[in-house]
Amino acid sequence: MKVAIIYTSVTGNTRDLVDTINQIFLRHSFNVEVFSVTQFPYLNQLNRFDAIVVGTYTWGDGDVPMEMKELFHAFEKQDVKSVTTGIVGTGDSFYPKFCGAVDEFRDMLYVQTNLAATLKIELVPQLLDLSRCERFVMSMILRIERMQEERKKQDRFLYS
Repeated sequence: MKVAIIYTSVTGNTRDLVDTINQIFLRHSFNVEVFSVTQFPYLNQLNRFDAIVVGTYTWGDGDVPMEMKELFHAFEKQDVKSVTTGIVGTGDSFYPKFCGAVDEFRDMLYVQTNLAATLKIELVPQLLDLSRCERFVMSMILRIERMQEERKKQDRFLYS
């Protein structure tokens, strides 16, 4: 199964989180490709992946960063209901809208895709956050497997 992790990071905190998520997927033998959002070549082909994890920081007053807006709109415009998604992000709870970009992506992905999980991390991933990252990936894996089973059932129905 093909998984894309698409992220943006200014301070490196979100990159660290994405690296952790990637390592957990790899331990479960998933084919994972990690992309900086500015180098993601499949913006018009999101459904080429079984699953996509979006990693972002939050900008300004809880906003989606400018470099993530094109990806955000790509999800809105494409038929990606069969793509399992998850959203992760880092932020500072000092601000009123802690990880507001994660919330905006979550709300949109819930409508447009098969959203499996959301994860918000305070500032930089800590050792205590590892179990939360594990649960995030396991939620993704369970949802991916469920989608695969549903596709198999549909195929058996169509071709029987």
